Amino acid sequence: MVRMLWNALALALSAIARNKTRSALTVLGILIGVAAVVIVTALAGGASKEVGSSIEGFAANAIFINPQPVQSSGAKSKGTGRLTEADARAIVREAVSIDRAAPFLSTQVQIVNGDRNVSTTVIGTNLQYFPIRKFRVEKGDQWTESDELLKNKVCILGATVREKLFGPIDPIGRTIRLGGAPYRIIGLLEAKGSSPFGDDQDDRVLMPIGSFRARIMHTSPGRVDMILASARSDNVSERAQEQVDSILRQRHHIAEGKDPDFRVNSQAEFQAAQKAISAILSALLLAVAAVSLLVGGIGVMNIMLVSVAERTREIGIRMSIGARESDILVQFLVEAVMLSLLGGMLGIILGGGAVMGLGFALGWNMIPTPESVAIAVITSITIGVVFGYLPARHAAKLDPIEALRVE
Repeated sequence: MVRMLWNALALALSAIARNKTRSALTVLGILIGVAAVVIVTALAGGASKEVGSSIEGFAANAIFINPQPVQSSGAKSKGTGRLTEADARAIVREAVSIDRAAPFLSTQVQIVNGDRNVSTTVIGTNLQYFPIRKFRVEKGDQWTESDELLKNKVCILGATVREKLFGPIDPIGRTIRLGGAPYRIIGLLEAKGSSPFGDDQDDRVLMPIGSFRARIMHTSPGRVDMILASARSDNVSERAQEQVDSILRQRHHIAEGKDPDFRVNSQAEFQAAQKAISAILSALLLAVAAVSLLVGGIGVMNIMLVSVAERTREIGIRMSIGARESDILVQFLVEAVMLSLLGGMLGIILGGGAVMGLGFALGWNMIPTPESVAIAVITSITIGVVFGYLPARHAAKLDPIEALRVE
């Protein structure tokens, strides 16, 4: 068996060497298909990692609690849900799976510094917001609990706002006007870039929620737009959601089975949705790349059929001196596999180079994965066997006498 395979390999290499142009064109079809598989697999994996890292860096096991409209009375009357700072305190106090919670108010405000002014998002919150959202003060200080209690006019700038208002000048200790009131800048946030939702996380100003409510946007006492909580770990995220739901239903007097006036979502849900979408996109992209491999496989079959037709007399001579059907079948199968495998190896090299180039251009940490290389090699061999079998079987079934008559 080993000797038969060795002889078949020698004959296959000889045939490939005799028809260099035709063999090169056959290899090209497989090369393009395999390269496409390697590139698509690496791109899908790289994109999934980037989005996953972005969601993970957005917050620490976050639980998002938002008000939502509910049917209040009658067929068409609806009321708006109500969340308060007291709800946030109750969640931290009573939910054992919740580590911290931050009330949240925000609006767009025109900020003025001398002759410069910009419109940006101003957020009123408490000190718990920083660890939940993974915001760090790069320079200066955070405000204190005393600033929250006394509603002091202090604020912290994001990197984008700082650049627009001050350029290269250090703004720490300077005063800007927000909503007609002077605010002292006490800190600068470390740059975070875009969020998974596409907004600029650095284009914002943070301040104590009491100061925000007193001077920027007046609301009902304690009213907030959202509560941002943090589960103690990602393993208890689902349990944390259930606890928040139970506590708020009790506080808002909502019976079990009734629609609540709030909505609870988690960062884990966003991550699960992202993984599901990435898996679907990866499958679609691989299906497109598989079409290239199919075309390459058809090219292998076509070339092998042509090769059998051209070498009919050679096949007849081999059979007349004792070659069996299995010898002829293996000879042409090995030749088809060699062409496919050669195209696969070159495709891996080309695809790997393209992946590293794309990774450098996009700023992603992308390298061809062992899985994609293994898939490419196995696929190449499979194409050689599947698309080479019909021509090989056709060659093996030739009548030796008829084959010898062919000129």
